[in-house]
Amino acid sequence: MQTTDDSLNGILVIDKPAGLSSAKVVSTIKRLLQLKKVGHAGTLDPFATGVLIVCINQATKLARFWLNSGKTYQAQLCLGIETDTQDSTGTIIATAEAVDIPEDILRAVITSFSGTMNQAPPVYSALKHQGVPLYRLARRGVPVQKPARQIQIYRLDIQEISLPLVRFEVSCSAGTYVRTICADMGKILGCGGHLKHLRRIASSGFTLADAVTLAELEESARTGDIGRHLTGMAESLPDMVSFQADKALTDKIKYGMMITAADVPPSCLLPGENLVKILDGSNRLLSILSYDPVQHGFGYCCSFATA
Repeated sequence: MQTTDDSLNGILVIDKPAGLSSAKVVSTIKRLLQLKKVGHAGTLDPFATGVLIVCINQATKLARFWLNSGKTYQAQLCLGIETDTQDSTGTIIATAEAVDIPEDILRAVITSFSGTMNQAPPVYSALKHQGVPLYRLARRGVPVQKPARQIQIYRLDIQEISLPLVRFEVSCSAGTYVRTICADMGKILGCGGHLKHLRRIASSGFTLADAVTLAELEESARTGDIGRHLTGMAESLPDMVSFQADKALTDKIKYGMMITAADVPPSCLLPGENLVKILDGSNRLLSILSYDPVQHGFGYCCSFATA
């Protein structure tokens, strides 16, 4: 299928397979759809599977609105074995002779990982130090430990205990490392532990029910039916209030002119929010604006060309 660079704009929710980096998924989609502009909104580790939001063409401007949104994972903790990467891809650095922990203690420790806490990012991560990813420095034998940062665990439910394995589901803030949670659980329990399996089942309101595999995407590319997998830009931020522009406002946005409260009434905004989607008469996304109550006007977060 030959696809022009401007023919597709929107969101693909990919069910990422194990063994591929998020960057590799992006490059694969570029190749399949013959596009130049593709990006993802939130990295998923290569060994992990599940929901990866991929932005196509103009929708790459929207990635910022998902980078700090919450995620939900299904995870499997393996107790009794520590690895240098805190997951199953790493080198074993310590083992326990036996994992024999009373269930009440196990449950109490694991469920204590809820609420707001500080978490030190793993030295094997994509975070950068002086422009270099931490995992590269760690592989060179010069690991760099970044300062702990605040995260939130909104919900953590134990699903199955079959020692040394524990399956659980966790909903957390962006920037949370589930493998670090597993390693910390192991330390508190005194036997060590690591993350054996990880599957992201939801991200920024998108779930596995919205997702397509790369194999399915490749078949749709072959038959020219990509559109059925694509979420339009206007629909991809369902929780953001929208406002339909008249011709005067459309023209102002087209030429990047100042937008005032006379053009878009601040009363249309949701309580506590300052962002609004501006749609044209065909419900296509023209722009996302941010209200400044001091200036009594709107600034441009991003704008989009329409045919």
